[in-house]
This record gives sequence, structure tokens and C-alpha cells, in this order.
Amino acid sequence: MEQKQLLIQIIDKLREQKQTITFAESCTGGRIAVAFTSISGASDIFKGSVVSYSNDIKHEWLGVGQEILDSYGAVSAECVEEMLNGIVKMANSDYGIAVSGIAGPNGGTELKPVGTVFIGIIEPSGVTDIHHCLFKGGREAIQNQSVDFAINLIAEKLNLK
Repeated sequence: MEQKQLLIQIIDKLREQKQTITFAESCTGGRIAVAFTSISGASDIFKGSVVSYSNDIKHEWLGVGQEILDSYGAVSAECVEEMLNGIVKMANSDYGIAVSGIAGPNGGTELKPVGTVFIGIIEPSGVTDIHHCLFKGGREAIQNQSVDFAINLIAEKLNLK
């Protein structure tokens, strides 16, 4: 399904359920928010997004523990889980999406190569679902694949896929 059509379905479903969503984006740099806000009516369900590119902002704005950043790094399931909890608390939203990864071309390591991205969702029940992805391609391709994955994850949780 074309991304635009899927976004319309997500927005319609959240509107019907009277639920909201918000994002904490790092390597995607706000691209998930751009995708949603390109659809008329998104303001009914979309509360906002934080581009938490630096570790300081992840810590100060989203409440990611310094010990998480020191022990696991920003590109980790542990960091994304705290980003999820922080963003839904900050925005008082029902759903949250968080993304942190290495889009490249620099920054990769043997353990976390370029293309390593953690993408998570938190549901109204507080249950989180975090995925460790390894995308291929250049920086823009990795960012676009991350956005697509996040949108598909939302759609799955809303039983649209």
C-alpha cells in the first residue's frame, strides 16, 4: 500500500478511537512527523515530535537515564524504551514512536554498523515493542526505510495490516 494511503488510514483510525500519537526521532530527524503532517487532518491525532538528536536532549527532554546512555549507547533498545516513555509522558499521548540509529556514512562500529536502527512503539496500555533493524544503503535510504518501518509498525498495532 502506498505510504500516503496508509497514513490516511492510521489518522482515520486514531481519530475514530479518539487517540493521539507523538514521536521521539533521532536519526530520522523529524521525517516521521513530516510524513504525518503532509496529510490533512493529522492535527486531530498528532500532538508533536521531538527531534532528540543529541544525547543531552535525549537525557534532558525525554528523561533517558545517563546510565543507559553510558552503558548501552543512544542506539539501543534500552535508550528507545526510555525515549518512548519520555515522549508519551511529555505529550500526554496515547501512542508513541521512538527511533534511534546510525544513518551513516560515519558513526558505525563492528557491533553497531551503519544502518543499525532501533524503532519502538508504546501503546496506550504501556506495552512497548522495540525492533532492532539493519537497513542497507546510503544515509537517505536508511532514513527513509526507518520512516517506512515506523509507519508500518503503527499500522500493525492498529490492525490495519
